[in-house]
Amino acid sequence: MRRADPFETRDGTILNVDMAGDGASVIFQHGLCGDAAQTDEVFPPDAGFRRVTIEARGHGYSQAGNLEQLSIATFCDDIAAYIEKNLAAPVVIGGISMGAAIALRLSVKRPDLVKALIIARPAWLAASAPENMAPNADVGGLLKILPPDEAKQVFLAGSVGVRLAAEAPDNLASLAGFFSRTPLDVTAELLTRISNDGPGVTDADICNLALPTLVIGHERDSIHPLGHARALAARIAGARFVQITPKAESRPQYVADFRLAVGNFLKEL
Repeated sequence: MRRADPFETRDGTILNVDMAGDGASVIFQHGLCGDAAQTDEVFPPDAGFRRVTIEARGHGYSQAGNLEQLSIATFCDDIAAYIEKNLAAPVVIGGISMGAAIALRLSVKRPDLVKALIIARPAWLAASAPENMAPNADVGGLLKILPPDEAKQVFLAGSVGVRLAAEAPDNLASLAGFFSRTPLDVTAELLTRISNDGPGVTDADICNLALPTLVIGHERDSIHPLGHARALAARIAGARFVQITPKAESRPQYVADFRLAVGNFLKEL
């Protein structure tokens, strides 16, 4: 059964912490403009662990706080503070997309807090503002200058929208949903700021990681290229790489594959 608790950050922002299951805690973070429903869907319910998702500022039921502070580094610091206050470190940390970037950063910057790492559908390697995140930034930019319905029409009719409709329909569906995500000003800031951000680590930092790591990726995903997942798995010594079914082909199989990969990894820790 899912349950939620509030957590107050060091600057007084109230975040929602969503939990499910019993056992040792696994911090498992959602993607950009997502929430705990995303992580709850793919986390294995019978793994013998408790999933803990700290909904990032401006996501889910969490307050946004100062919009100028929205960044991967801030989200990472919030998680570090939560672990220090509420959990017995080190813990397993992972995430999807933006959540994967947060988990990667925490593993590099606070290795004392992390004992194992799960990187699912990564959208970043080391560099900021990767080209694959440009569509998210485009949506954010349009929301800042046009009414949402008009902004959506412009995006869908543009070259990026047409390309994604053919190559990555699941990505396009997510992007289209952002035009009705409220509050619109927070959504616009998140999409522009985070898309142009990065984990704030170097290739050397990634290669120097020495902890059990699972990397998950799949095809037909322009925002989360399979090549990013393969590259991170190759750079982290001993990392396990698992390729799963794309959501664009079968969402039920995607969920089943994701749960199996995570469950098998956790059982071996």
